[in-house]
Amino acid sequence: MSTELYIFFFITTIMLVLVPGPSAIRVATQGASSNAKMAFFSVLGVASADALFFALSATGIASLIVASNLIFSVIKWLGVLYLFYLGLSAIFSKTATIKVKAQSTKTTATRAFSQGLIVHLANPKALMYFAALLPQFIDPNKPLALQLLIMGFTCILADLLVYSMFGYAGGQLARRQLKTWAVSMINKVAGVALITTGIRMVGLESLGSKY
Repeated sequence: MSTELYIFFFITTIMLVLVPGPSAIRVATQGASSNAKMAFFSVLGVASADALFFALSATGIASLIVASNLIFSVIKWLGVLYLFYLGLSAIFSKTATIKVKAQSTKTTATRAFSQGLIVHLANPKALMYFAALLPQFIDPNKPLALQLLIMGFTCILADLLVYSMFGYAGGQLARRQLKTWAVSMINKVAGVALITTGIRMVGLESLGSKY
């Protein structure tokens, strides 16, 4: 994976994680109701769930590459179409204010971690995201394990960075609800990023087919 392609993958992953969802709300609520430390344990739970989803996706994709390059190419094109669908859905989705209640509650690190883990595992869309995203950045002609290791580390890093931000902002969100226009803007930026990824991958596939 080239440096340029890695940067593109990193930005796309960040955009995906930035879209506010149940996990972001759970982490922000934890930050508002307890403290940033407890919120970080929820972040670790979310990141652990994504690590599992990534491992499942990566294992399946690796098996496809070993079995047949043709099947892998078909899955890759289906992934491009799914990225277009996700992007358009994010751009045209109806958004609402994200509400986080400000209430002081005591919790433990284990409970905060398990809540983040369970909430994210209950959202199978993350598995579909990885299944659609990973093939776009994998070169089957280069060492597979290293590529997956780099992308896996990047996904976990993106989780830790973005969800920690949601946790830190929990107190702010409790006092000032995240406005509809802000949620809409985040969704639209993420949607454009996903569509751009799909277009870029189509361009690379077309270029590769000429040689």
